[in-house]
Amino acid sequence: MWSLLPSALQRSRTDHVPVLADEVRELLAVQPGETVVDATFGAGGHARVLAAGLQGTGRFIAIDRDATVRPYFERFEREAGVQARFLRGELSVVLSQLGSNGVEADAILLDLGVSSMQIDRPERGFSYAVDAPLDMRMDPSSDLSAREIVNEWDERELATIFRRYGEERYARQIAQAIVRRRQERPFERTGELVDTVKSAIPAPRRFGDGHPAKRVFQALRIAANEELDSLERALPAALSMLRPGGRLAVISFHSLEDRMVKRFFAAQARTRARRRRSCGRRSRWGRADGELRACNGAVLCAGEASPRSGAPAARAPACTRPAYAGAA
Repeated sequence: MWSLLPSALQRSRTDHVPVLADEVRELLAVQPGETVVDATFGAGGHARVLAAGLQGTGRFIAIDRDATVRPYFERFEREAGVQARFLRGELSVVLSQLGSNGVEADAILLDLGVSSMQIDRPERGFSYAVDAPLDMRMDPSSDLSAREIVNEWDERELATIFRRYGEERYARQIAQAIVRRRQERPFERTGELVDTVKSAIPAPRRFGDGHPAKRVFQALRIAANEELDSLERALPAALSMLRPGGRLAVISFHSLEDRMVKRFFAAQARTRARRRRSCGRRSRWGRADGELRACNGAVLCAGEASPRSGAPAARAPACTRPAYAGAA
């Protein structure tokens, strides 16, 4: 079955509350003794929700490309009371390696985009609301950062990613403004980029529909971390790991991810329907192919899911996309 769906380690009133926690709990329906994979561990908010369903038995695998999440995992491991393992790496690579090693799962979660933990750290450079070094790398050890993109990519490349990944109406004007500004001195901080983006957008368009720099920041983050390429590889890798009756849930936060996930699920549904007609209930891999069905056609609203959702720096869209599910 698959579904679309605070910085300090000490607990406090502002400790991270994961979005769509109830929906994730219901759709993945974790049972004692199962194997659960959280492919985007972050601060461990969803992991705690899912581990509760194991009731002290089974196995939990946490994946994240960001090495700084390890203290969060260590706290989770102490508190969860289940066999848990942390694997650092880009999710599509780790999922593929697990599948190649014969690891199977009953429930897998992908919560796409930047994590609350990363947003909460200004030095990571993800937020347009706080002046900080221009970085945006989910893996701090990776080579490509937003700084390199802004200072080294040509005007056409910048306009392309702003339009493609940010769906920015003024992509060309913003790219031109960036190139002009960096001829004077290179960009080093997020505040410099925000000011340049604002200057390139007509004054009447700077107000309403959120912060004027949000689409550019989204585009740079996606490009720096190759997020869509990673997602395209991760979806089939995750699906191939599922045991019969397993569940895969994906939480998306913008239309690019949403379209990719829904198209993948729809293509899989068509493929499995053809296999059922031609091969009965057995696939060529010898696994039963269940009938796929929509499990939740309503839009899942996340506005109330987190006490931090109204904060300018927090990743908190008004709603996620419709959810779908079926048997693996």
